Amino acid sequence: MEGFQTAVLECPMQGKPERARPNDSRRANPPLGRAFRVTLLLKGVDAVFEVMGGVLFLVVSPSSVSGLVRALTQHELSEDPNDPIAAHLRDAVAHFSGARSFGAAYLLSHGLGKIVLILEIFRGRLWAYPGMLVLLAVFIVYQTYRLARGFTFGMFALTAFDIVVAWLTWREYRRQRQHLE
Repeated sequence: MEGFQTAVLECPMQGKPERARPNDSRRANPPLGRAFRVTLLLKGVDAVFEVMGGVLFLVVSPSSVSGLVRALTQHELSEDPNDPIAAHLRDAVAHFSGARSFGAAYLLSHGLGKIVLILEIFRGRLWAYPGMLVLLAVFIVYQTYRLARGFTFGMFALTAFDIVVAWLTWREYRRQRQHLE
């Protein structure tokens, strides 16, 4: 992670790149700067899994997924028909075929968008910060809509995490802009 400490920043005023000094970020808010980098790395890992999930949505048939979930949960449901995890998986698979295209589009767009923006932020591209904020805002709004329709702890946790990432991104963007001025 040491390599991410010196970012090349585009300076629109001068038309040439400027190199940030590594110690500036450590002195100027070390816990929040580290938290920002860690959350971006976590979002990057999440984005890779989203892309993989989106591709799986496209290539795996709903009947294959249904058969797999049935095989995995059959024993548990025979012992406890009200097992919440097994019942949730069974119900999710029932909706899988209708939501297949939407799920693939959602996961691929969200995952690929985050990967591009995170890489560009780590490369020091100032334009990527507002891009990340817009992407996060769109999905926060959508996730809030989903929460209003039916609360799940997972969606709540994801939305809360996205809000924290958006806040950290905004702070880091302001700090980087001030450094250029």
